[in-house]
Amino acid sequence: MSRAHYVLGISAFYHDSAAALVRDGEIVAAAQEERFSRKKHDPRFPGHAINYCLEQAEIEAEDLSAVVFYDNPLLSLDRIVHTLSQSGDRGLAAWLTGAPGWMAVKLFVERLVQQELGVNVPLLFVEHHLSHAASAFYPSPFEEAAVLTLDGVGEWATTTLCKADSDQIQIIEEIEFPHSLGLLYSAFTQFCGFKVNSGEYKLMGLAPYGNPIYADRIRAEMIDVKPDGSFRLNLDYLGFLDGQTMTNDRFHEFIGGPPREPESRIGRREMDIAASIQKVTEDVVLLIAKHLRDETGSKNLCLAGGVALNCVANGKLLREKIFDRIWIQPAAGDAGGALGAALLGAHQYFGVPRPPVDPTRDRMNGSYLGPLYSNEEIRSFLDYYAYPYDTVSDDERARVVAKALSQDKVVGYMVGRMEFGPRSLGARSILGDARSETAQRTINLRVKFRESFRPFAPSVPAEASGKFFDLDAESPYMLLVAPVREEIRTDVSQAATDDMLEIVNQRRSTIPAVTHVDYSARVQTVDGVAKPDYKAVLDEYGKLTDTPVIVNTSFNVRGEPIVCTPQDAYKCFMRTDMELLVIENQILYRDRQPEFKDKENWQDEYGLD
Repeated sequence: MSRAHYVLGISAFYHDSAAALVRDGEIVAAAQEERFSRKKHDPRFPGHAINYCLEQAEIEAEDLSAVVFYDNPLLSLDRIVHTLSQSGDRGLAAWLTGAPGWMAVKLFVERLVQQELGVNVPLLFVEHHLSHAASAFYPSPFEEAAVLTLDGVGEWATTTLCKADSDQIQIIEEIEFPHSLGLLYSAFTQFCGFKVNSGEYKLMGLAPYGNPIYADRIRAEMIDVKPDGSFRLNLDYLGFLDGQTMTNDRFHEFIGGPPREPESRIGRREMDIAASIQKVTEDVVLLIAKHLRDETGSKNLCLAGGVALNCVANGKLLREKIFDRIWIQPAAGDAGGALGAALLGAHQYFGVPRPPVDPTRDRMNGSYLGPLYSNEEIRSFLDYYAYPYDTVSDDERARVVAKALSQDKVVGYMVGRMEFGPRSLGARSILGDARSETAQRTINLRVKFRESFRPFAPSVPAEASGKFFDLDAESPYMLLVAPVREEIRTDVSQAATDDMLEIVNQRRSTIPAVTHVDYSARVQTVDGVAKPDYKAVLDEYGKLTDTPVIVNTSFNVRGEPIVCTPQDAYKCFMRTDMELLVIENQILYRDRQPEFKDKENWQDEYGLD
């Protein structure tokens, strides 16, 4: 009997480090380092995530056939040196800031991997955009597909068009740095006062509040887009080549003022800026997709890269019907590169055949690829600290949660394996009543402690989604925005105002908590195969309310990663205004809990590393 090929993929040293493990091409485990370290977007070597993957597979590091790194550090260094050499003295500060990290860590990845794992395992390097493409194609439900990856930058590539068939992925066209749709979007993100590499989704959420009044000027002056979607940026407006910020004085003159200070009031200008760059981004994505369809002749499209997390653009791409079917990697950003690297190692280095494709299901296991905690572990933790709880059956759990939601209570829900990727999908989620007119404001301000304009996603049974949303596809990973159906909408006044609270508080449909200002929603469709416990909650809630749609947002507060452990969940629960906490089959009521003393040293004290 031949030895199984265990291939570990890792991404690290930029942002959102992660590890993923595959066995003979089947995904065993994947997780981001931030979930264990509790440092949001942790870029460090993913030691905790690697340990989890090995434990999940019940193997030791010496059982690995290879470790695959999601990037080629030498090519990345080549880009950095080339770019800074073109900048002369202006690039010196950037070089002095970045060089020590590159020279000390990225060029010695092999030594670091062997040191951290404690064994001499073969280390392979793959190109960044191939990692993205592999993460999109190999787990997809397609025998063959066109593959599009868009992000800030890999080594040199920023946009890659591929044709994939069976086990092979072929790059057919690329756009190279510094011409990057992702970096252009990030420049506008930073100008509007949000953090690069984490605030882009805030800009996307802000866009529907504005009008795209800058879009034509952006096309005329900042980005030259060809009919096939290829583009070049006007670098005179951008500062990322030779400065410490994404924008420069000329960009500020273009807008007519300085950047917004972080945490300051969001005004009409920021709303219109967001709407404008969102419109330009969508138009470029559609043009590239049309060209890719013409070049490949494929009816299927796979997407990955940070830009693929732009679910508004994804929804428009779906509705344009350029491709018959679209599949988007749920961990589309750099974390997903770890999974793509592992799959590339399995299929292209070791020649492991791709598992048979099921056209009705992907191979991501719902993206529930992270840690699972047993009821025994959970009760041991709760008993140790004398936190009161009730233990219930699976059926009773669904009924209790549904009843609480129907009473407009906010529920922390931790059941099953943790999600891989940036979205909570019903395993580490905060849940609310979609019918509530106050839920969006309440959860944003009193639970999440974040901006009130931020929209929430609805979870809905897959078979019932057509009753509420104009969505001609399943959307299990919350990566498609769709219009709310006309028949459940409510007319509201469209008076121009800069008051975000006034806009947010308008009731736009019978499910106002998940209906955005433009009558759209970022939909998660749920079936009983990947997440039966969550589907049971939706079904019970539907019986009580005739509206099987609930609010689903990530189980964390602003500035912190999504919870991973029972300790994380309890701490988040007690720091916020959630009324109910579910941890597997244990239910905790807020009004029964003792006074909370925030123990930062839980893991050390209780031995729960």
